[in-house]
Order: sequence, then structure tokens, then C-alpha cells
Amino acid sequence: MNNYIVRRIAQAIPLLFVISIVSFTLIKLAPGDPVLSFVTPNMGAEDVERIRQNLGLDQPMYVQYVVWLKNVLSGDLGYSLVNHRPVAEMIIERLPATFGLMGASLLLSLLISIPLSMIAGSRQNSLFDRGLSLISYIGISIPSFWFGMMLIYFFAVQLHWLPSMGMRTVGMDSAWDIIKHGILPCTVLTFMNVSVYMRYIRSNTISQLEEDYVQIQYAYGATKGTVLLRHVLKNVLLPVITILGMSLPELIAGAFITESVFSWPGMGSLGISAVHGLDYPIIMGITMMSSVLLVVGNLVADILYGVVDPRIKTTG
Repeated sequence: MNNYIVRRIAQAIPLLFVISIVSFTLIKLAPGDPVLSFVTPNMGAEDVERIRQNLGLDQPMYVQYVVWLKNVLSGDLGYSLVNHRPVAEMIIERLPATFGLMGASLLLSLLISIPLSMIAGSRQNSLFDRGLSLISYIGISIPSFWFGMMLIYFFAVQLHWLPSMGMRTVGMDSAWDIIKHGILPCTVLTFMNVSVYMRYIRSNTISQLEEDYVQIQYAYGATKGTVLLRHVLKNVLLPVITILGMSLPELIAGAFITESVFSWPGMGSLGISAVHGLDYPIIMGITMMSSVLLVVGNLVADILYGVVDPRIKTTG
């Protein structure tokens, strides 16, 4: 197992290197000039060029990339071109908000989707199964920003039950106030995640119930509930592990659209503002941290496969 982990990490290093080159190139080729945000009507061409030199944007693209890579390898993600603050410091400030929102939505998604999907899969083509399938199709089809605005309209504007934006009420510093602000964005993310998870888990439950080991358990007198909980559940968890591994980058990047709709002060809103301001260092910082988490998530998923199902071996 240790050799496998070392081999996977060694394979991830060139992958991250390629991702950094592609991301850096695409960002630099994007239309717009970040220097324009510093220009005032009283500035001349020499002043603008001096700003460009101070920011290091007058160098060729490959020189800028080498400088950026050298700084990143030394633990320095650079400084924001707009806010003039260390990128790492700005990311660390936003991480708790995104971790709390995304972690809560992932946990609720699993707690809701696993039991409902297994029940639906065990009652294939029943009214309950068709109802869940309809809800799942709706969740997959509707845009998250539209669903978020509908929730704001009904629960914040019309009913005045919940706040519509932000993470805290001015003058209040309590856990319940943060929870109230997080209910609507967490509902949007959870509904979208559950809609996707249910399709995978339901399909896998149906296929597992057709396996020989299930029929043998029924022949020994086991009930459907016992078969589902003791035998089918651990096999159904395999696609869930894959989904969770792919979802880890969201803990860094956050849900860009959802955080923007609800003005949630997390990584998503930071990334959106960085894109609008052409703040290259922040964009690259978020991109690379998300890429590292994606690699780590896949590695953790592969390891958990062997834990959940001993038949799966991580051998060459």
C-alpha cells in the first residue's frame, strides 16, 4: 500500500505541472489588462508602463510563469494585483466559510441520498421510486442560480423567514445567526448534490439486488432490510466514494455560482471577483489548490475502495 501511495504521488507531480502550464497560459491569453484597473485620467503612458513593470507584466509569458512557479515551490502564492495582499492570506481567510458551507451540504447530501436511493432501488418502478426519479431529474435540470433566487424570493422577500445574503447580520455574532444565513445556500447545494447522488446509488442498488449473493441471503431467510443494510450497502458505497473524491476540490473552490447569488464570503465569491478583476495570482492559487485536492481525493477514494471491498487490491 505504501508503494502504491508513493507511486500515485509521483504520477501526480507531472500532472500538476501540466495543469499549471495550461491554466497559466489560458489566464494570460484571456482578454483584458489588469493594469487598466490602476490607470487614472491623470496618468501618462510612462506611468502606465511603470505600473506594468512593477507588477512584472512586461516580461514574456514564459518568464512570468517561471517566476510564478519558483515562488510557488518556495511556498509563496504571490500578491493580489487588486488588493495588494498575499494570496495565501486571502485564501486562508475565506476557507472557513467555504469549508462550513460545502462540508454541511456534502454531509446532508449523503445522509439524505443514501437511504432514499436504496429504498427506491429496492422498490423499483413503485410510486416512491418514480417520485424520487422525478425530483432527481428536476434537480439535475434546473440551474442552481435560478433555484437560489426562487428560495430568496419566497423565504427572504415574501415570508421574511431567512436572510437573503451574507454570512452574518451586522451587530450579531452568534452561531445561530450563521446557521440562518447558511440555510438557503446549503439547501441549493444539497438539492443539487442529492439529485446527482440518487441516480448513481439507485442504479447501483438495483444491480446489486440482482446478484447471486442477494438471492442466497433470501434463501437463508434474510429479510430485505437485513440484505440492504448488511450486504448491499457496502457495495453501494463504491460509487459514493468516487463522487466524494471528485467533490473534494469543491471544499476549496466552493460553488462559485451559489456563493455569488447569496453573497457568501467564501472561495467562490473570491474567485468570481478575481476573474472580474483579472487578478492572476488569486485565480492560479485557487486553481492549483483545487487541483491538488482533486489528486488527493482520487488517491483517498482508491484507498477506501480496498477498505470497503477487500476484493479490490491496489496492486500493480
